[in-house]
Amino acid sequence: MSSSSSASDNGDSSGGLSSGAGISGGVFEAPSPSRPRHSANDVWPEPFLESLAVQVAVDASLSAGLVDAAPALANVFRVCTMWQAVSRSDHLWQLLTRQVWATTHLMHDTWRDEFIYRHRTARNFQTRSYVHVTLHFDPSDVDEPDSLSCRCLRLSDLYLAAGFADGTVRLFLLNSRVHVRTLRPPPRDRFGRFSRAVSGIVISDSRLVFATMDGDIHVAEINGVGSHTRTAFVGDIVNDGALVDFTGCGRYWVGLFAGVPGRAFHIWDCINEETTFVGGSLTDPEAVMGWHTLTEVTMSLGRIRISGGETAVACTRWRIMVIDLRNQGVIIGEDEEQRRGLIVTGFDANDQAYVRMDSRGNAIVRRVRTQETVCEFRVSRAAQRRVMGCVNRLHALMCAGGVMRVWDVQRGGEYLYSFRERVGEVDAIVANDRHVAVASSSSTAVSTIHLWDFGAL
Repeated sequence: MSSSSSASDNGDSSGGLSSGAGISGGVFEAPSPSRPRHSANDVWPEPFLESLAVQVAVDASLSAGLVDAAPALANVFRVCTMWQAVSRSDHLWQLLTRQVWATTHLMHDTWRDEFIYRHRTARNFQTRSYVHVTLHFDPSDVDEPDSLSCRCLRLSDLYLAAGFADGTVRLFLLNSRVHVRTLRPPPRDRFGRFSRAVSGIVISDSRLVFATMDGDIHVAEINGVGSHTRTAFVGDIVNDGALVDFTGCGRYWVGLFAGVPGRAFHIWDCINEETTFVGGSLTDPEAVMGWHTLTEVTMSLGRIRISGGETAVACTRWRIMVIDLRNQGVIIGEDEEQRRGLIVTGFDANDQAYVRMDSRGNAIVRRVRTQETVCEFRVSRAAQRRVMGCVNRLHALMCAGGVMRVWDVQRGGEYLYSFRERVGEVDAIVANDRHVAVASSSSTAVSTIHLWDFGAL
């Protein structure tokens, strides 16, 4: 285990948000006795002051960045003792957490604690303050050479799930960084060396869903016992092709297939586990290569991500397509790169935007719904090295040549720093607002799983 922080983080890494109202030394400390007080403030109703505080925080987050909401709030709460008293309202902090951090899930004792935690974590991401570990598991049950090759990673608030080439999913508890469970699909005839490889994982705090390249979808309860999984959907590899990527949310599962023209997208209602749509031509140019993915190691043919809960964004070498999950896969946006082509492994999306990178390393972050450009940056020597990237709410991360680099999406694509650790050839990458995980391989094809924790240290 190692920790790292930048020189600018020697003081308060939370940007001043270290304690609440009435606690000396923090952002919300009591106002100075010499500060003038105006009796007119005493008649201002509390709901008005709460609304004012929320508006100030939202304006600051939109104009300067999410981490600037806290300093703006500090100025509001310093006006007088009554305004400071409003800062003790947990209802106010619930509104602030929802409006600034888009979070409705309480993970701490109070909403004030939740807001402070998320602010500190974002500040840690900006200032390179983290703890790095490598995750370990018992490989004694592995009996195939591909079984230790990690193909995909997914994060929830509590868990990291790693999917391997033999169809195995290993679950790690983030707080303890311990391997807690191994899941396997039921036995089935194979259609090639990698037909049972995990192509995607959907994870919540109570349920894990994963799909394999033959199109099967398997479900397991997080708190279940043993390696048992239930097959929710049996794939039809002959008529659909290979499932090259799979994702989902609370309402939908979405698969990106390659191998059979006109059947690129599959959408399932994950509540009743029924197929609601099959169609799309996005992967038609990769139809032949789709079959090769079942028998040999190939470059990534496509990625698909859910953005905002009801929209999916998919990327292949030549095109990005945005589809509406509610309306039978209706195309609501397209983004083409016919001249240079796109690096598929450099594509990812969050709830509002996606990042795409051409073969020369020119990266663009665009809003999913409008295609508006948010920022641009460049990944050096991307054409000579394999690049793999991801995004969270505020940052874009790209790994090339074993070096992980970070850009600030909200500040015009400003380059921030590189991680101190070198990770080798990257096979999978994932990030959320607190964690970054990477699976890297060596000459022995055994994956090492790295985890960086930017939680409020």
